[in-house]
Amino acid sequence: MIPIPSGVRVWIATGHTDMRRGMQGLALQVQEGLQRDPHAGDLYIFRGRRGDLAKILWHDGVGLSLYAKRLDRGKFIWPSASDGALSISAAQMAYMLEGIDWRNPQLTWRPKSAG
Repeated sequence: MIPIPSGVRVWIATGHTDMRRGMQGLALQVQEGLQRDPHAGDLYIFRGRRGDLAKILWHDGVGLSLYAKRLDRGKFIWPSASDGALSISAAQMAYMLEGIDWRNPQLTWRPKSAG
């Protein structure tokens, strides 16, 4: 789990990203493609074409970090827009990284009685 301080914005880079890129290439994509500052402290999430790998770029004020997660089954739920960035909450990011539909999370089970 990424220790996200309160007030940090989470951005999903819509569309597909070349997952061979490292932190410098993704930072350049944030700066030139999304027109944002990759060193401002926001998190940027990228997804590859297959949809089972996501990379998160974050500058914590000390240095740049790159996190990666690959799902064993399924794909990350991704917005349908082709370019730009979409802001989501930290809770929605946590759902997304678990493979849950972050757009409309549903309780799957609720007890009917206490005993």
